[in-house]
Amino acid sequence: MFVSISTTGTAGNPASDLGFLLHKHPDKVQRFTTAHGTAHVFYPESGEHMCTAALLLEVDPAALLRQGRGKGRSGSPDLALAEYVNDRPYAASSLLAVALRTVFRSAMKGECTHRPELPGRAMPLRISLPAVPVAGGGPALVERLFAPLGWQVEATPVPLDESFPEWGDSRYVRLELTGTLRLADALQHLYVLLPVLDGAKHYWVAPDEVDKLLSAGQGWLADHPERALITRRYLSRRYSLTRLAMERLALARLAEADDREAEELDNAVPDAPEEVTTDGTAAPAADAAPTQVQAQANAEPTAEPEPGHPAADDEATGRGGPLAVQRRTAILAALARTGAARVLDLGCGQGELVGALLKESRVTEVIGVDVSSRALTIAARRLRLDRMSERQASRVRLLQGALTYTDARLKGYDAAVLCEVIEHLDLPRLPALEYAVFGSARPAAVVVTTPNAEYNVRWESLPAGHLRHGDHRFEWSRAEFTAWAARVADSYGYTVAFEPVGPVDPEVGAPTQLAHFHLGEPAAAPAAAVTTTTTTDRTDAPSNDLAPEGSAHR
Repeated sequence: MFVSISTTGTAGNPASDLGFLLHKHPDKVQRFTTAHGTAHVFYPESGEHMCTAALLLEVDPAALLRQGRGKGRSGSPDLALAEYVNDRPYAASSLLAVALRTVFRSAMKGECTHRPELPGRAMPLRISLPAVPVAGGGPALVERLFAPLGWQVEATPVPLDESFPEWGDSRYVRLELTGTLRLADALQHLYVLLPVLDGAKHYWVAPDEVDKLLSAGQGWLADHPERALITRRYLSRRYSLTRLAMERLALARLAEADDREAEELDNAVPDAPEEVTTDGTAAPAADAAPTQVQAQANAEPTAEPEPGHPAADDEATGRGGPLAVQRRTAILAALARTGAARVLDLGCGQGELVGALLKESRVTEVIGVDVSSRALTIAARRLRLDRMSERQASRVRLLQGALTYTDARLKGYDAAVLCEVIEHLDLPRLPALEYAVFGSARPAAVVVTTPNAEYNVRWESLPAGHLRHGDHRFEWSRAEFTAWAARVADSYGYTVAFEPVGPVDPEVGAPTQLAHFHLGEPAAAPAAAVTTTTTTDRTDAPSNDLAPEGSAHR
């Protein structure tokens, strides 16, 4: 098993700098012991204008067999002879990928103590591999994987037998990659894509493989057009690991677009939430995933509110039950008045409203959307999606996405709900959400709830001037919310009606305010509601590419 890495240079930037990057001296032949054989590193040529480093991996078939990966789902066929006679000693596969990481670990990390300026420099590279197994797709697959990364690809099929050309080509290709890249990036591409091309790994794929994939794929995998195929094949088609990796990749893309850390977006899950099933009953989260990390609690929680939190005072008074429950009841009533059968829960959090919607026989489809992969994982567990009947499961989907992006998956629905969502966005990002929901997705009805800032004075536990939750970016008075909703309705051709949610104080109103938008004709206004009717139908709002501001909380 063999790979060579070549570069060219000049007097000012000699090609022999490759030795510094690889941490291997060009004048020496070095030997390294691996779990499956011996790796040799040597330089066929090293000079100012041309330098080539080669890695030769001698695989011990007996050692490979002792590792227990000679057969099974991700290994060789379950045949006695195949355990001893196979292509592993000769074809570039996961064995070579592991050897690259073992021998060139520092180079792959972009570390160079003696010449710290070198790792960040793009250099002309040529990588040659005489035999690369390609499971399905042939040279075209090699092109699809490497070309988007800046490589010029020459993949030549190896015939089964040169003496019998009529037999056709084998599944192996001679591969040569040329391009101007950082050496660390080149090594990471090989580490990830060699096992992907082979379609198998010589070792058991454990959950830590997700971290290895995302670490080696940092900076390029999230935007690769074949990221789903790469992820699936790298993780040996293990569905649970593939789904986890894709969720984390999606979150990384959103965070990078907004120049933020992924942890800042994926913050919607409280610690040890209780389960809420689709029949409205609660169950303790005894089977919660042990790997869940602590995150800040949701705004106005429905169970065990924090001491001193306004929701705790509200629950203690017994005025109509917890405010979160009253809010969901008001939303369901508003949706019932429209007869909506296909509903979007935008910023679904842990799925409380999704579960309530699934209890409505009128509702045939519910889509829950949230930017937080942890929130969606908790929602799936609380809703017990894996235990639902096929008919019930066909009614619900959970999607990861940012509400400040337009999303074709969200078009054509009867209604959308933004329950306690808008206050979690910075005000400059609200226009992006407005267009994504009202201008692009354009459901027939939209229900929006948000805190009434005027009511905050009625909670003695809330210090003056403070917002109800640490992640709220603003809280509006009734006049401010009314003005915003009227402007949005006028801009996108909706009518809007308002109603209070929760106990109504004669001076400061209700704790939550609700706006019910209806496309094209007046919405049914409940008692004591204020209605604003618009006639303008403007749908030519400019598109936006703003990144998400954070996850919506319940």
